[in-house]
Amino acid sequence: MRARRARRRRPFRLALVSCLAAAALAALALNASHAQQPPTQPKNSPPAPQPDASQPSGATNPTANGATTNAAAANTATAPPATQQPAPAAAAVAASAGASADDRYVVNTDLISLNVTLTDMYGRYVTGLSKDAFTVWDDKEQQQIQFFSDDDAPVSMGIIFDVSGSMGRDKLNRAREALRHFVDTSHDSDEYFLIGFNSRAQLLMDRTRDSDAMLDKLTFVESHGNTALYDACYLGVERVTRGTHQKRALLVISDGQDNNSRYTFNELRRLLKETDVLIYAIGIIEKGSPQSLDASGQAILDELAGVSGGRAFFPETAAEMNEIFERIAIELRHQYSIGYRPKNFSNDGRWHKIKVKVTPPRGLPRLFVRSKEGYYATTNPR
Repeated sequence: MRARRARRRRPFRLALVSCLAAAALAALALNASHAQQPPTQPKNSPPAPQPDASQPSGATNPTANGATTNAAAANTATAPPATQQPAPAAAAVAASAGASADDRYVVNTDLISLNVTLTDMYGRYVTGLSKDAFTVWDDKEQQQIQFFSDDDAPVSMGIIFDVSGSMGRDKLNRAREALRHFVDTSHDSDEYFLIGFNSRAQLLMDRTRDSDAMLDKLTFVESHGNTALYDACYLGVERVTRGTHQKRALLVISDGQDNNSRYTFNELRRLLKETDVLIYAIGIIEKGSPQSLDASGQAILDELAGVSGGRAFFPETAAEMNEIFERIAIELRHQYSIGYRPKNFSNDGRWHKIKVKVTPPRGLPRLFVRSKEGYYATTNPR
């Protein structure tokens, strides 16, 4: 009887042992597969500068200084050129802003692109000239212009707004109102990046075409802290170079010079030489104020704007500020885009000086040209 019961239990025990053995083999196979997988590489991108204080609680014929002269009938224009931006500084900016590798793009090119502003002796913008009126010199060697356009093209615009302690409520309101004049005069398809800065820089609003939302954002900003102007410009360059449009610019609004940035003036100056981002600086001057922008601060803004092909302005009244903002918006809409590939290009990182000259048609007075000063010869990926 007992022998019969033992024979009945034996198949059950064998089945149980088989199940346990199969489970053990499955566990060993899973561990082996994990061991063969490569480890995940960590991302070592430092975070973007975060502030501790700015948290939100055909040509037209404008009047006055923004007037425009149409020099000829409409031209047949090619598409505006792509831009050149070498890698080292661009990569540093992307890292400082916390950009992931997936957000970056790579371009290898020896194409040099210029935004050229042309005015007459009265400061009026001159449009309608053909490509034949321009000559480009690269280190004193004349180049063949391969891309040319004078279209009213939209801009990827970074608004760099000072919210440090010296920018009191009155200055903020005046600057915000002047910025509204700028927006009203700009191209309908312009896109904006809003960056506020005091002791640190912060992206207050990423890419947007909603200018009203951007202006409303500034309504609740409180001003205090130091001035990290260079850091804010660095962040602005990084953002607009990832914008939608080929033309890129920064509008810098400040009443003081830098006293709290991680980047230096020379580092920012080099970055601007390596990019095609225009800087228009508005230095707010307040007579009699010990915190007002002094002569050295004005010289810094002049240099940063000049090296990029832009301009610096220093209004003293609200009316003057409104006029200047409108003038900048008009200038951006009446620039020529010129592109060329240098002869015998050598990827040696050397600085090349650019000179753009214009031969006006008969009947026009002397014309004045403004563009970037030069470029570094490199095709490193960006």
